[in-house]
Amino acid sequence: MIRFESVTKIYSMGRIGLTALDSVGLQIKRGEFVAIMGPSGSGKSTLLNLIGCLDVPTQGHYYLNNKDVSKFNVSQLADVRNSLIGFIFQNFNLLNYLDCTGNIELPLIYSGRGYTQETLLQQLDKVNLRNWAHHKPNELSGGQMQRIAIARALVNDPPVLLADEPTGNLDSKTGREIMELLNDLNKEGITIILITHDINVAHYAKRLIKIKDGKIISDKAMGKKTKEPSLALPLIEKRRKLLSYRKLVKNVSIALKSIVTKKLRTFLTTLGILIGVASVVSMISIGEGAKKKITEDIKQMGANVLFIQSGSGRRGRMSQEAAVRNKLTLRDADFLEKNSKYIDKISPFVRSSATVSYKNNNARISIQGANIHFPEISNYEIKFGRFFDKQAVNIKERVAVIGQTVVDNLFEGKNPVGSYIKINKINFLVIGTFEPKGSSGWGNSDDIVVIPVTTAQKRVFGSDDLSSINISVKDENMMNLAEEEATKLLKISHGLSEDKDPDFQVRSQLEILERVQSTTKIFTLLLGGIASISLLVGGIGIMNIMLVSVMERIKEIGLRKAVGAQRRDILYQFLIESIIVCFMGGLFGVILGATVSKIIGALSPWNTFIPFYSILLAFGFSFIVGLFFGIYPAVKASNLKPIEALRYE
Repeated sequence: MIRFESVTKIYSMGRIGLTALDSVGLQIKRGEFVAIMGPSGSGKSTLLNLIGCLDVPTQGHYYLNNKDVSKFNVSQLADVRNSLIGFIFQNFNLLNYLDCTGNIELPLIYSGRGYTQETLLQQLDKVNLRNWAHHKPNELSGGQMQRIAIARALVNDPPVLLADEPTGNLDSKTGREIMELLNDLNKEGITIILITHDINVAHYAKRLIKIKDGKIISDKAMGKKTKEPSLALPLIEKRRKLLSYRKLVKNVSIALKSIVTKKLRTFLTTLGILIGVASVVSMISIGEGAKKKITEDIKQMGANVLFIQSGSGRRGRMSQEAAVRNKLTLRDADFLEKNSKYIDKISPFVRSSATVSYKNNNARISIQGANIHFPEISNYEIKFGRFFDKQAVNIKERVAVIGQTVVDNLFEGKNPVGSYIKINKINFLVIGTFEPKGSSGWGNSDDIVVIPVTTAQKRVFGSDDLSSINISVKDENMMNLAEEEATKLLKISHGLSEDKDPDFQVRSQLEILERVQSTTKIFTLLLGGIASISLLVGGIGIMNIMLVSVMERIKEIGLRKAVGAQRRDILYQFLIESIIVCFMGGLFGVILGATVSKIIGALSPWNTFIPFYSILLAFGFSFIVGLFFGIYPAVKASNLKPIEALRYE
């Protein structure tokens, strides 16, 4: 079953080569019970490691089941360890964060075979520990831990059992019990090869091999020769399935158990991701809230509104004639109203601020001169009283309609209709108030006083110029046609030919809305980008912590490889742990970010809004961070050689 042909193993110690085995020839038949003895440094552990495919020969050939496994690659060697060989270690090598069934289950996870919980309990029955199924290793005695290690070694029914000083850490009574158990297993046909310093332990074997300085110095039978079983040897299984559903579930379960055992380290690891995700969610919610508020404010004015303002928007010197033309007047508004096919209503505007007073109260308030169409075009509704009529505009009447903020500041919230206010020391009769609209990104919409446009020009500001002309279009679908028509008509009104640049600007509500949304989108992306930096910092923290975890768990990695884990299995294990940590950080980060955004929304002039894409972005980014920064530690862990990992201190 096992045959060595001139096997040599040389370890490199810098520039010096240390020969651990020197041209060893050996044959072991199936069903034998072999003890290997020798002084420290004689090469007996190296011999056992080569038999167990934990290491490979430097020279020579090792045949197992008539296959030259010395030529096998890393993946094939893992298959051999999983299907043909069981390991019993001197120091047990049990994982403290798994219970007894979890430790026994490890080889099955990597075998790809189907099994149930009863399968694991049956293995515990073999070592008389069924009642200890859910106990952790730190709750067991030394003998019980060794029995669990034996059950783990037997769970895949391997034909070969390798034991490295199986009684070395046990008292003499427990040691005898373990050796009796091994002896019974040998009687069932399992080939057992053990290393020991104790001649009393060696007497349980049927064959004793002594080794010294890397060479076998004696090989003799002890007691009655064991009859070789007639059963055919099992084939070396080839397991190439990347990641089955069962294996994924088990890896996630083991990862969670590993994470839970290091609570403080897990918390510190997730903290960076948590803060990063919370920052992204809260910053995006602030930007989106501002965008939503400004959009609502603009839409309140109507989607079918055009704004005409003086000035071409081009820099440079203008002639005096052009400067005169570069003004809007009531004549322009009348010309548009009479000649346009698409205009529904038109309102010339004069805007400025002035001191408004009532009795002993006074304030600096926005004064707006308009015509009778102001409420419809600007989306204001009357609360008390009425709005002024066309006659008031024609005769330049001194009447005013005021916003709720003015009512609160000057009249202490009382109904002001019928009272007189002073605008730049000129008396105006308050004939109505507006329904409150609230503050917005454009200022406080309730802090206004609206008077007839003619009154504003002649009696208050002393100028015939208009600040703008606002137009409501009959149909939203005619906005482009109305804009082209207004441009054409105003050029005629200003005496400009068609090929001349206009000395005014026509802007639609939709155009303003698009520009504002574009600006706030950039603002939101900027906030999100700045917040994402903390996610990168959190990712670096994860990589550092995972590297520390790899160093702490090198022996565990060695154990997993010894029971048949492939490189990819180790890679998956650490990647899954990294992703779970990031997922937890992402989940709590979203909760924290939502909480922070709600608090900010309560304190800011607009409500915050958490779009679903920000949650997906935060989760997706945290997943990518976990995957990206977890790859290097995972690859580092997967590339460890099993024998080097098991020997790591």
